[in-house]
Formats: sequence, structure tokens, C-alpha cells
Amino acid sequence: MSPVRRCSRTACGRPAVATLTYVYADSTAVLGPLATYAEPHCYDLCAEHSERLTAPRGWEVVRLTVDSGPIRPSGDDLEALANAVREAAKPPVRRQDGGSPADPTEVGRRGHLRVLRSPDPQP
Repeated sequence: MSPVRRCSRTACGRPAVATLTYVYADSTAVLGPLATYAEPHCYDLCAEHSERLTAPRGWEVVRLTVDSGPIRPSGDDLEALANAVREAAKPPVRRQDGGSPADPTEVGRRGHLRVLRSPDPQP
């Protein structure tokens, strides 16, 4: 199996450069950069087929810019990733009543399972 994704159009073997997704509720076809992973309800298209794409009458085509260059992480992306790693490495601060600060309804833990306090009924 080739690591390069191919165009979804029948009998087209060219490499895919864009991904087409339909939003049926809005009668919209969205054509954007090639998705990171092949999705079952999306269509990968080559440059020629993505340029010639038309939608059914009454539908709108939204074309997002397709960057042909390699995608490189920006400084902001790397900084956000570093901050997320630092935050995840911090030990959780426990409240005095034993609950988690992020989830006030948590009473205890056992492995990956959490014991939650029942919500108070609303009057």
C-alpha cells in the first residue's frame, strides 16, 4: 500500500492535495487542505479535480486555501504544546473534602474510575 493518498475520483491515480466534505444540513460542499487522516465520509481530490469541482444546483462551495508547501509547526503551536505538557505534569491539588478541584462532584477514585456525588435535586 502506498503511503501517498490518491484522488478518490474513479480511474484517477494522481496524489490527493485537498479534502472534500459535504455539510448536508447547510447544502454546502467544503473543499480544504488535505486532511491529516483519511476519513470515511470525506473525499480526497487531486489538484485537477479540486479545481474543477462543482456542486449541485442550490448548493454552495466553500473553498479553503490549499497550501502546497509542507506544514510546519509555528512558534505558537510549540509554546502551547510545552505549556500543556507543563500543566499536565503538575500534581493535582486535592481539596480538603477529598474532591478534585476540577470536578467538584468527584468523591473518590479507584484506578481510572471516579466516584461522583449525586447532584442535589433542584427545588
